[in-house]
Amino acid sequence: MNEIDTEIAVVGAGLCGLALAHTLHARGQSFLLFEARSRLGGRILGAHSNQGMALDLGPTWFWPESEPHMATLVAELGLEAFPQHDSGAVLRMRDPEKDAETFDQAIHGGSQRLRGGMAGLVQALSGSVPADRVRLAHELVALTDVGAHLELRFRNPADAPGAAETVIRARRVVLAVPPRLLLERVHFTPALDPQLVEAMRVTPTWMATQAKALMAYPQAFWRAAGQSGNAFVRHERAVLGEIFDACGGSDPDQDGAALGGFMAMSPDQRTQFEMGMPMLVRNQLAQLFGEAAEHGELHLQDWAGEVHTCAALDRADPASDPEYGHPALTRSWCGGRLLFGGSETAQHGGGHLEGALDAALRLQHALAPTRAPQPVSALNAHCIERFAAWADGQGEPALAAYQRTLNERLSGQAREQLTHHSVLASLADTYDAALQQLAGLPFDASGSVAQPGWSDLTAPALLPMHGFGARLLDAALRFNRGSCAVSNFPAEHAPEPAYVEAIQRDLYAAWRDFVLAGNAILLQKA
Repeated sequence: MNEIDTEIAVVGAGLCGLALAHTLHARGQSFLLFEARSRLGGRILGAHSNQGMALDLGPTWFWPESEPHMATLVAELGLEAFPQHDSGAVLRMRDPEKDAETFDQAIHGGSQRLRGGMAGLVQALSGSVPADRVRLAHELVALTDVGAHLELRFRNPADAPGAAETVIRARRVVLAVPPRLLLERVHFTPALDPQLVEAMRVTPTWMATQAKALMAYPQAFWRAAGQSGNAFVRHERAVLGEIFDACGGSDPDQDGAALGGFMAMSPDQRTQFEMGMPMLVRNQLAQLFGEAAEHGELHLQDWAGEVHTCAALDRADPASDPEYGHPALTRSWCGGRLLFGGSETAQHGGGHLEGALDAALRLQHALAPTRAPQPVSALNAHCIERFAAWADGQGEPALAAYQRTLNERLSGQAREQLTHHSVLASLADTYDAALQQLAGLPFDASGSVAQPGWSDLTAPALLPMHGFGARLLDAALRFNRGSCAVSNFPAEHAPEPAYVEAIQRDLYAAWRDFVLAGNAILLQKA
């Protein structure tokens, strides 16, 4: 039995785990990165056609305008992005016995892809992590809290039962693995808190039941025919439900031509028709785009059959509109020694690559080395006092703003998520005003940069606003319970716990954005 000690153990080498390892190494922190697969990247999976064209069998797109973490990382790594091709006719087939209808519409709304595929993210990040910090083919099977540290037991998935295990002792552990897989595959001692178990159970694994098909061609013949490559098939015999242009770059003659598609068939149906699946895919593409579409190089990836992605609960309970970022998954456990990561734990961009980076950023802050706080100067203490005095007076105005927004929505015949929208609108106005106050105070922030991109003054300066969102929500709920107008809306008058949790998740996201904006102001003052 191999036994190893480390300061930090990161389990899961998808985008979240890799981004975290990248930062930990840059800081000089001691860590090891473990991955059950024999490769890095998790659900980022690339392949190459016989002509060398990159194909994305996992995540394909990101949206720079709404996904700042991805946009920043792509720029920092020097990767080349290009817009998803969307121009031309879109096909829609509702009857397998009739020709497809055509219409013109941009489908992918500002999305971009990476030249060379999303695997470029994995290659660039892993290149910055020393090879001796990475352990592939290490599947976590048990985690035990022994007090001073956590003990992790790993096995090689290729080994026979009973083979020797690797034991890791770590002071802090990050589990950047889909929560349902952890619940299904890992034995925890002592048993996890019931609230945490329930959060893990109800959090679906992104992409777990999906399957993709990529077909590479010598030319993008659909573009020459005035088609976008986008198609939707909505009938009971559909094999691919959604199809898109998957060319390797803006110029298919240079970068390679391909069509991609998401399977419409359920995992059980795909298993049943596994032998004939290539023929079914080719036939449907030919039915949509003509005979040329039948003769290409086909690549298939069924994530439901990937044991390190899809849990049994995912197959039994596939989610069409999953919710991510459960508060229990963003907390630390085992006395602060155990943390959860991965895109499913993200408050922003959950399920996307953006969510994996959002979770990594949260973990980077949680694992930052502690150091003695710098003394606050008399000037800065005075500024903090002034800011605190202003913050103390914002409770009543924020509640009044909530009530006004609520009444406006009621007057406008709004019926859905009244409390949710009204609380967030009032909180956004308060945070904007707080940032203006902060910017107007004469802080002396010189020499206050604790680490790259973070100011020593951020925590004490913003402390007066900590918990403001939660207090506003509590006041709003009390108002709702006593409001005759709101009593006509049971979902708002006596909200279900799931509704309140959804509001709390957005409050957390708003607080995170506020802290980052406040930190940016203090860095500017430095």
